[in-house]
Amino acid sequence: MSTQLSLLSDNSDEVDRKVLTVTELTRRIKESLERGFSTVRIEGEISNFKFHSSGHMYFSLKDSGAAISAVVWRSRVAALSFVPEDGMKVVATGRITVYEIRGSYQLDITSMRRVGEGELQAAFERLKKKLAAEGLFDAERKKPLPEYPDRIGIVTSETGAALQDVLHILRRRLPAIEVVLLPVKVQGVGAAVEIARAIADFNKYRNVDVVILARGGGSLEDLWAFNEEIVARAIYRSKIPIVSAVGHEIDYTIADFVADLRAPTPSAAAEIVVRDRFVLLETLRNYWYTMHESVENLVQQQKDRIEHFLKSYSFNKPVDLLRQHSQRVDELERSIHTAMRHKLSMHHARTESLRQQLKALNPDMVLRRGFAIVRKDGRVVDSRKVLKTSDEVAMTFHDGSVQSKIL
Repeated sequence: MSTQLSLLSDNSDEVDRKVLTVTELTRRIKESLERGFSTVRIEGEISNFKFHSSGHMYFSLKDSGAAISAVVWRSRVAALSFVPEDGMKVVATGRITVYEIRGSYQLDITSMRRVGEGELQAAFERLKKKLAAEGLFDAERKKPLPEYPDRIGIVTSETGAALQDVLHILRRRLPAIEVVLLPVKVQGVGAAVEIARAIADFNKYRNVDVVILARGGGSLEDLWAFNEEIVARAIYRSKIPIVSAVGHEIDYTIADFVADLRAPTPSAAAEIVVRDRFVLLETLRNYWYTMHESVENLVQQQKDRIEHFLKSYSFNKPVDLLRQHSQRVDELERSIHTAMRHKLSMHHARTESLRQQLKALNPDMVLRRGFAIVRKDGRVVDSRKVLKTSDEVAMTFHDGSVQSKIL
């Protein structure tokens, strides 16, 4: 059963017999409000902010006395120059619409800006103070730039003037340099996240020697992506040196303070990271001249040494040296011969002595002096005690053997 509502007449005690449904009443209110407030501009503070997975933004705008629901449809989110958050004061432009299902009205926002840059500056100073206290700006942690980089990484918008300025300088100064671009949004919702992700990607693949973070000039609000904490911490974590070239010379961002080097403009950043090829050629010429002089000096030194050697006594008196060495060889030869003859004489005398000793010990010579060798059963008899009467023995003389019998 549908809920119905009776309308009472203001000018009569009688009840108006026409009965409306809630839907009909809501639609009448919707038509009345939307015709009466086709475009409004409201100033208020954001609260209960929600960035839905659908891409739409839902929040309330409030002041000290009231609050109104607001919505930013996904198609308009990209046009915002900042990321809304609770507590932020804004001026929102849009129209009043009625959400029929709940019977509530809301502000359909078509554009929105922050209230004054004073608040942005205050937020800038708060974050700057916080990060400085954590040491993100310390000079000791800043990395030196490579003197001769082979590849340069650039994080910027692929359609921005900053990229063209950097590329123009790089081509003019060193056409052979290799450039790797990671295109990102440099303004609006999601820009800070893309910038931080690009820095992280360069560090993940480590395919460049230095990174230039570039953007053209603009207001504090335009440059705000480079004042986000997520970008500052991505720069701080980078192992690759980063040059911040955001805005003009008078513009300063949080990224400038955290980066290893700040360049006043994108063009200046390109001039800083790459030496002019003419300067490099002059440096090479100086190196060539220095090496040429060094080689010539070394050659002259060697020439002087050779000339000194040619004039030396040793080089000019080789025959005398040969004669001295020849004489020394003769002396050594005589010494060797003398020593050898002495040794041979000693060995000869020793040999003769041993020969006479062996001759004296020869059994045949003993037998010639009248001795004989007695054997019993093939064994030499060395004592008479082993012999008995009637034993047969063999007696060997120097000229033969005889058989005998013991009596």
